[in-house]
Amino acid sequence: MPCAPQEIASLFLFEKLSPEQLGRLCAEGRVERFEAGPVYAEGSPATCFYVMIEGTVVLSRRVGGDEVEVARTSQRGVYSGAMQAYLGDRVPQTYNNSMRVTERTRFFVLPAQSFADVMREWFPMAAHLLEGLFFGSRSTQQAIGQRERLLALGSLSAGLTHELNNPAAAAVRATATLRERVGKMRHKLAHISQGNYPREAIAGLIDIQERTVERVAKAVALSPLEASDREDELADWLEDRGIPEGWRIAPTFVQAGLDTDWLQQVADSVAEDLLPGAIGWLNYTVETELLMDEIDDSTTRISHLVDAAKQYSQLDRAPHRVVDVHELLDSTLVMLSGKIGPGVRVVKEYDRSVPDVPAYPAELNQVWTNLIDNAVFAIGSTGRDGTLTVRTAREGDRLLVEFRDTGPGVPADIRSRIFDPFFTTKPVGEGTGLGLDISWRIVVSKHHGSLQVESVPGDTRFQVLLPLTAPETGPEPGAGTAEPATGTPETSETPEEPV
Repeated sequence: MPCAPQEIASLFLFEKLSPEQLGRLCAEGRVERFEAGPVYAEGSPATCFYVMIEGTVVLSRRVGGDEVEVARTSQRGVYSGAMQAYLGDRVPQTYNNSMRVTERTRFFVLPAQSFADVMREWFPMAAHLLEGLFFGSRSTQQAIGQRERLLALGSLSAGLTHELNNPAAAAVRATATLRERVGKMRHKLAHISQGNYPREAIAGLIDIQERTVERVAKAVALSPLEASDREDELADWLEDRGIPEGWRIAPTFVQAGLDTDWLQQVADSVAEDLLPGAIGWLNYTVETELLMDEIDDSTTRISHLVDAAKQYSQLDRAPHRVVDVHELLDSTLVMLSGKIGPGVRVVKEYDRSVPDVPAYPAELNQVWTNLIDNAVFAIGSTGRDGTLTVRTAREGDRLLVEFRDTGPGVPADIRSRIFDPFFTTKPVGEGTGLGLDISWRIVVSKHHGSLQVESVPGDTRFQVLLPLTAPETGPEPGAGTAEPATGTPETSETPEEPV
């Protein structure tokens, strides 16, 4: 269609141009009319810059297998298309949204190269400023994102070190004590071998020892009050029979599940003069078994922590595979247990019937880390204890992973901004404002899912929805995911990302 300089001059984007500039635009561009339907598709080469003269335009983004509408307007002069053409081949020149019209619509269409040329020739200072803002913002975001990951890694390392230190220290203490007890057992054995004890008495002691070991393995934990009462009972029994230091031996026997009936069986099985030696021998046996149990518990705990760290980091796994999200959630909770602290009660509401999902597990762990960290911070900000609930469920053809906390909630006036880069409600020095932005990109861009929030005071829920099957096509890992928008007189374009 013919291009009239007076008509395009009435569009707010070109209203300050000179007649010569308007003439050049009409010479290099064109006015084009589209019937209702698509104009261009997301991901195709960005060849043109579109400015609407009249009609109605709709912009959408592909999220998973769905087209999500992000803008609809009939305002003259709104623009979209090859918005970053002036940056040349330094950024991918593709449409990062789809545009369609719902009625007969006219556009002023300028080839991308012409748009780039006039930007650099007519507005050199503006072009340089926009370039600097675009690349500077992207570099800043990458640098702060890397620092946030390092800070998160440092926090996780400190927590893991603390968690490993406790069982490791317990194992060291138990090993040193066990060495001492085994030494005393050797001395006691030497004393018995030098004594004039009948063979039947020694055989009886060995039989009692074996049965005591079995009883230790089946010991039932007692309440503090029950344990105290039984210790007093055992101490009195030992004292009545002339056993030295009965008050010191009694707690060990109680921990092993022994009572006065069991000790009476021992007394009935040996001669009276052998009873003190038999009790001492059984005490060493019980202490040895309890120490070995403590070492076993400590080393098992260390092994579980190491397994959780491997599961969290996914260092020995394929970057993309089918995973059980419950394993990822459990490993993340273990890694963050030191940071969660005693003031936060963790409740797991897992639906174990949900199938595994195709995912990048290491990056999902990063999402879980960010969401759990925010929930713990929110609960802590109340100054009271709270509850973090992690829930999984199936919703149609998607898997829901929900993190619910009892914190103060996200105010309605900032809820729409919490996924924006660099936006944070944490105090200065405690947050970079990239945790939720990174999580959104991982969930939406790499996994074709969705991340949303529902919040009222005392009940905030971050919900991650992941597809149960891998999409046939999708953006490359790490692709930009800025929201598409149309420019208007009130809301001009921000060049942080291609739009």
